[in-house]
Amino acid sequence: MFIELIATVFAGIACAGIALLLNILTGRRLPKWVVPVAAGAGMIAMTISNEYTWFQRTAERLPDGVEIAVTVDEQGWLRPWTKIWPYTKRFVAVDTGTARRNENLPGQRMADLYFFGRWSPVNMAPMLFDCEGRRSALLIDGAEFAADGSVANADWEAMPAGDPVLALVCGS
Repeated sequence: MFIELIATVFAGIACAGIALLLNILTGRRLPKWVVPVAAGAGMIAMTISNEYTWFQRTAERLPDGVEIAVTVDEQGWLRPWTKIWPYTKRFVAVDTGTARRNENLPGQRMADLYFFGRWSPVNMAPMLFDCEGRRSALLIDGAEFAADGSVANADWEAMPAGDPVLALVCGS
């Protein structure tokens, strides 16, 4: 976030410098407000650019085996351009490279889910999937493993058919 702030300030300085140079080249015929308006426009453009490129930059840095399952696009009236071109504000990635299976329960898989947000820290949650029953359970609170690998006290939730997270975990 700090680097983006610095980049935004330098974009404003660069655009102000270009406007100042254009003013000098035109014999100082441009109005005095051109330089601060150019600085503001440069900072706004840099901020918009950072919003729209955040998802791609973050997705490129994911390690091998971590695949994006769900993206959430954002639109808002405070940013009217997002009504035409929404940007990705959050996404869920599944670590399929370290997904685990239990030989005693072949229809179940356990995988780590990563929740990314534009201005949020990355959160990780281990989740158990019942591929045949199309349901899942977070393994955070109160879930205990029995000797055979089954999970007791799991809070199972039904998943819709075609859920992208379920498809990634159970398809691998």
